[in-house]
Amino acid sequence: MALPRPHRFDVYIAAGGLLGGLLLVGIGLGTRPSSDPITLFDGPWPVLVPLTVLAGCELLRRTAPRTALLTGTVAICADVVTQGNLATILMFTDVVYAAVLYGPLASARRIQWITGLLTVAGTLVPFAVWRVPEALLIGVVVGVVAYGPAATGWIVRNHRDAAEAARLRAEQTALLAEMDRSQAVTAERARMARELHDMVANHLSAIAIHSTAALSIDDPATSREALSVIRENSVDGLAEMRRLIGILRDGDREPSAVPTLDGLTALVDGARANGLDVTLDAGHHDAVPAPVELAAYRIVQESLTNALKHACPGRVRVSLAERDGDLTVAVSSPYGDRDGPRAPGSGAGLVGMRERAALLGGTFDAGPDGPHWTVRATLPLREGVPE
Repeated sequence: MALPRPHRFDVYIAAGGLLGGLLLVGIGLGTRPSSDPITLFDGPWPVLVPLTVLAGCELLRRTAPRTALLTGTVAICADVVTQGNLATILMFTDVVYAAVLYGPLASARRIQWITGLLTVAGTLVPFAVWRVPEALLIGVVVGVVAYGPAATGWIVRNHRDAAEAARLRAEQTALLAEMDRSQAVTAERARMARELHDMVANHLSAIAIHSTAALSIDDPATSREALSVIRENSVDGLAEMRRLIGILRDGDREPSAVPTLDGLTALVDGARANGLDVTLDAGHHDAVPAPVELAAYRIVQESLTNALKHACPGRVRVSLAERDGDLTVAVSSPYGDRDGPRAPGSGAGLVGMRERAALLGGTFDAGPDGPHWTVRATLPLREGVPE
């Protein structure tokens, strides 16, 4: 099995440690004299073996930290029975540090415990055997060479993990903010699309139908009546368009003239002027929240627009009733094949009505009911429900 390719920085550390160790050997500097009792192999050559092995371990400090630590531990034990080399000791401390920093979390914890126990044992056992204060220096050396690098690596690892966690939280926060922004933009675009459709479609539909009638019927009286209706709807449509432009310019601030249920009478009168036979049964209802009022008004408005475009001749019935804390809006119009001019439809009106009911937590249904096409919406009268 091929060993992983070492990191460039690790190559620099290994080369620096090896060259530094060779320089110390060349000038004859060791950590112990040849007369020291634990020096079993004196002279410069035995020192080169652990020095070279630990330089090789430095190449694996990041890619295989546990292998580097196990091999380095054997090498540092071999260095103890030679005259020793300061570069070998320094490279071993770096291998311990790297094993804690780059190795698995479980290994990092074990290394801390093992080096800590070795430090305690290196302090207490020699002192208990020899009973001299100098024996405590063995524990100090073990702590500096083993436990100190392990503890430092653990501290650095904790800071690195905390920084990574903070970075991930920041990325998640930014992602959530971007998702919220996208959802807000989508919701606002949908709201403005509904407002634009509901404000203008009714008047444009009436203009399209009456202009088609004026062009297809060669009767001056009919043409004059159609042109009168066209002019009235054009003026009303321009007024609605200006109100929509005011909404766009003022941002989130709602315009002052928001439609209410009290305006249904004028809305029905306008539908009659456009040629519909409409009856209104507003019934009795208590105070209605503004979002529910606006939704109910728009649903009636769009239903009358659809009746103007698609309904057969006959009576259109609009009714509102309050039952069990809900406001029920129903619009029924004759359903079937229609003769005469009709305005094209895209289905956006039904989508908008369904969205308005859903935003308030209500229900919406539209479809044929015998000889009639019925639009029915149930809107909860809960306070504080956003539109």
